[in-house]
Amino acid sequence: MATLKPNTRIWLALISVYLIWGSTYLAILYVVKTIPPFMAGGMRFITAGLVLFIWRISKGDSLPTRRQWRDAGIIGLLLLLGGNGLLLWAEQYVPSGISSLLISTVPIWMVIIESMRPGGEKPTVKAIIGLMLGFSGVAFMIGPGELSSEIGALHPLGLIALPVGALLWSLGSVYSKSADLPSSSLMTTSAEMLIGSIGMFIVATFRGEWGGFTIGMVESTSWIALVYLTVFGSLGGFVAYAYLLKNAPISLVSTYAYVNPIIAILLGSWVAHEALNGRTVLAAIIILGAVILITTARGNRSVIGKPKATLEAEATKTI
Repeated sequence: MATLKPNTRIWLALISVYLIWGSTYLAILYVVKTIPPFMAGGMRFITAGLVLFIWRISKGDSLPTRRQWRDAGIIGLLLLLGGNGLLLWAEQYVPSGISSLLISTVPIWMVIIESMRPGGEKPTVKAIIGLMLGFSGVAFMIGPGELSSEIGALHPLGLIALPVGALLWSLGSVYSKSADLPSSSLMTTSAEMLIGSIGMFIVATFRGEWGGFTIGMVESTSWIALVYLTVFGSLGGFVAYAYLLKNAPISLVSTYAYVNPIIAILLGSWVAHEALNGRTVLAAIIILGAVILITTARGNRSVIGKPKATLEAEATKTI
């Protein structure tokens, strides 16, 4: 069997990230139809986390120190409980395509947070223009006026929860730059998933998600979607992304940030028959244009002088 050329492997990995992470929003939509959101998130990440943890231990990775568990736990709670948990909750009320657009504001929040921390990078003029454009797109998306006869009746807290989730995800990502984490990016990911899943189960308990829940309530489509999120979204997607960080230009890798929402919108419209009209398309163009401006403005500067281990660790912030 012929060996794939490096460029072929890179493009296969990139297309995998585009399709897998772009489709996770639709999968979440089916999961939360019959599985409570934080319970579903806990099941997803504790399963993926245990698989990664056992695999890395069997390969000889060192156990995280107490401080590394603490820092990985903070990141896991911000990323998974805060970012992914709010996404799961919000998709009970907000279409998957709209959710993906509002979550795609992560690069916008990261620029703001990075500029505010001591010693952080200050935004360039191009990034500032991107910030203004991005927030105008978000305001257009969740502001007054109906997106359609269906979307106009969306739960307002659902629309607000998504940018808040993106903010919490960004806080976790920025914190990871100075955190004490294991040298193995996969061990780091497993630690974040395990502690993040515990946080999700605790929130599920306080929200009363376990009360009255039975396995018989869950539709088969929800189980299939949950398995897809666990195997492909949390494991397969990460492996492909980690490979890209090692072998592809960061400017190419970062394109997932604005391709994933397009995939999510198209899949949501095609499979779940979600509303897709002029206002949605215009808001998408504004937000994704802002993400492109910010990503290209900080893409080259953000990797100068960074060791490979740091770049590998940052892959955990995209699951």
